[in-house]
Amino acid sequence: MGPRTLSNRPQGEQSLAPEQVKVKVTHVLMTNFDALCYSGELPVAYPKTVGRFAIGIVTECGDKVYGVEKGARVFIKGARPCGKCLHCKRGDTDNCEHVQIAGIDFDGFLRDFVVCDYRKVAVLPNEVDDMHALCIEHVAFAENIYDQLNLSAGSKVAIVGGNATAFILAQVAMYHKLVPVVIDDSAEAVEKFRRAGIYYSIANDEDLDANIAEATSGLKCDAAVYIPCSKINPDVASRALARDKTLVLEGMASLRFKLDSIPLFRHNTRVITVTDGFGYTESAINMILHGALNLDVFERQVLTEYDPAAILSGMLTDLSHGMKMTIAKLIF
Repeated sequence: MGPRTLSNRPQGEQSLAPEQVKVKVTHVLMTNFDALCYSGELPVAYPKTVGRFAIGIVTECGDKVYGVEKGARVFIKGARPCGKCLHCKRGDTDNCEHVQIAGIDFDGFLRDFVVCDYRKVAVLPNEVDDMHALCIEHVAFAENIYDQLNLSAGSKVAIVGGNATAFILAQVAMYHKLVPVVIDDSAEAVEKFRRAGIYYSIANDEDLDANIAEATSGLKCDAAVYIPCSKINPDVASRALARDKTLVLEGMASLRFKLDSIPLFRHNTRVITVTDGFGYTESAINMILHGALNLDVFERQVLTEYDPAAILSGMLTDLSHGMKMTIAKLIF
């Protein structure tokens, strides 16, 4: 209803249009993004239902729905075309100029039922379990960043921040034969990344520059991704970059921060932002289906009884190193 104010409200009866499906929500993954929407750090037009990442079961289908059947287990897409920009009006929704995000632009999925266009859900293969399916948009997000960078095999990519998003980014980088260089303030997080096979995991300390030089044979990195929730000084990302390279500002769950522009100008750095995995859902499902990523390293907390406000408030106390999957299970 407003910043740090949640209210449990009954849903009205939802009628079904010919091209819509009705989905019973079974699991919602609660993340830093939801916590920041809840806190007001991310601007939200209240009232707004939280919950960006969810899966469910189709309970009804309109008579013009194709490829989705009643009883299908689906991922509910949390990034959608706006339907209003020139590209959308021309039918070119893949190039939507104002992609809408669940929980901030339209109601999220922490509710019993979702009614939406059938093209806004993706049918899940039986081999993709519920826990892995909840990570689909994170993988899609990483794929979007990979495409934006357009790097050749063997390129070094600095990832500044050591949370779950960083871990998925690092794995997607390795899948595409890039070399991730993860930088974090926490020695514990650095060690977790090393144990998980991310060889170049570096502490943000007095030896940072020397360690980056060692990891890159003195050439620095070909790209860098800065994760604002890490709360690391963003200038660290600039220090890791070689000249004429790209800095990505990761906006999946962005915090306000200040970035010194002088090093960017001096090194002719290209700066881009990426905030979603729009258009990469099917690619992400395919990667998960074929075991390209290890998503079992995250600690899981599946709750059937929970206080969403307490969970989101708890996340706000430690945004930097979230490596736990906190899942609300809505009994079906």
